[in-house]
Amino acid sequence: MRFGINTFLFTSPFTNDSTKLFKQFKQWGFDTIEIPIEDPSHIDPAHVKRELDKHGLVCGSVCACLGPDRDLRGTPKQQKTSLAYLKKVIDQMVVLDCPSVVGPVYSSVGRADAVPAAEYKKQWKTVVKNLKTLAAYAQKRGKQICLEPLNRFESDFINTCDQALKLVKAVGSPALKLHLDTFHMNIEEKDQATAIRKAGKLLGHVHACGSDRGTPGNDHIDWKPIAKALKDVHYRGDVVIESFTTDVKVIARAAAIWRRIEPTRNEIAVKGLQFLRKTLA
Repeated sequence: MRFGINTFLFTSPFTNDSTKLFKQFKQWGFDTIEIPIEDPSHIDPAHVKRELDKHGLVCGSVCACLGPDRDLRGTPKQQKTSLAYLKKVIDQMVVLDCPSVVGPVYSSVGRADAVPAAEYKKQWKTVVKNLKTLAAYAQKRGKQICLEPLNRFESDFINTCDQALKLVKAVGSPALKLHLDTFHMNIEEKDQATAIRKAGKLLGHVHACGSDRGTPGNDHIDWKPIAKALKDVHYRGDVVIESFTTDVKVIARAAAIWRRIEPTRNEIAVKGLQFLRKTLA
């Protein structure tokens, strides 16, 4: 099991210049970096890879950023734009030597329409079709897609592990896995450990975050059963801290972070990593 940090805690968008953060991440003891690619034009993946190598780090995952114009259940134009974007991200992953693209790849974040059942069924078929195309593209390049359920305030499409499993199985590709996040599970799952066990061998990625989006361990989540469940399913993937603060304004607004949750973002990274290594390793 490796421990990583999502760069949204410190910057948005991630650019070539953002690689200056790598030295500090390495000093803190992180194994992997998760890079949100808001637009493929923001980085030269070869440059980023050189900087990762220089600091003894790896890009364990890239985070898909799906705004209103990127939606695999949206208009034909939105679907086309989303597929083109995600394929470019996968191409950059090849250069970055990164195994996984993670996140809510099925729809734009924040879309919560509460559509009628018939419309939901129609959207489901559209997403399955698009994900089959995308998963085939990823599989040919030796990459995987890890699909993340979001809480009800951020999506009306996939909120739980059960829903995500149903979607993964409908697509039926070995390149499509699950991505579970302790923040979203804290809202939507009856029991986080049970959800992890349901995911089982299909669990490809984990986000670790406090119940309030703050430091893992400095919250009310019961982490011991989570650690036991990850051990029981023989999880060997990355556990990545994905927390947000008011310091990065655009992400704070998107994630509804209106107050300072922890004293500093450095504390989230350092104390969070210490807690996760002690509890999960």
